[in-house]
Amino acid sequence: MNVDDRVLERRIAMNVAKLYHDLDYSILMNLGIGIPSQVSNYINNEYVYLHAENGIVGVGPMATGNNIDFQLINAGRQPVTECRGCVYVDSAMSFGLIRGGHVDVTVLGAFEVDQEGNVANWIIPNGKQLGVGGAMDLIKGAKKVIIAMKHLNKNGKTKLVKKCSLPITGYKEADIVVTEKGMFYFENGRIILKEIACDTTVEDIRIHTEVDFEVAEDLKQMID
Repeated sequence: MNVDDRVLERRIAMNVAKLYHDLDYSILMNLGIGIPSQVSNYINNEYVYLHAENGIVGVGPMATGNNIDFQLINAGRQPVTECRGCVYVDSAMSFGLIRGGHVDVTVLGAFEVDQEGNVANWIIPNGKQLGVGGAMDLIKGAKKVIIAMKHLNKNGKTKLVKKCSLPITGYKEADIVVTEKGMFYFENGRIILKEIACDTTVEDIRIHTEVDFEVAEDLKQMID
């Protein structure tokens, strides 16, 4: 991964975390693999409890340097830290939290999100993915679904498409999509661009986006 990619992924993660900086009540948030995992580095609200599907409730920032303990990892096998009050549960309890509707927010990556809020994030046919994992449980069981993904795929094609061409993980489940270009809210059949990155324009986003979206009257700037 080059420097530019790391900067853009950090921007996405920071702007997801920003949504919960001022929260004044407790929520349980699950972070998926990839960019979503980085959100843990920017959550600074003690009311947000991070959940990893391998059985941790109270995940802290990603571990670095002397803080790395390879016995303490998230679902993506990345070393993490603990927050005060962190607890460990078995797989049955972890997925009971998900399937029982106790996860307030899940942050997931995606290959495609389409006009209807359908999400494709578990496999590219003939690719190397091993299976769906907990994605289908999370996307259906969580009360809110935030997609954190790059705006374009490796071939330079938009990931916000008219209609998903890849196998669907969840139908009409996306609530917010955060990319390095903007933050898109799916509300009552409408897609509204509410925040925009400092290094792009609405016109540029329209060029690189297939879905039809509206622009909020009070369009804000993403943090960088």
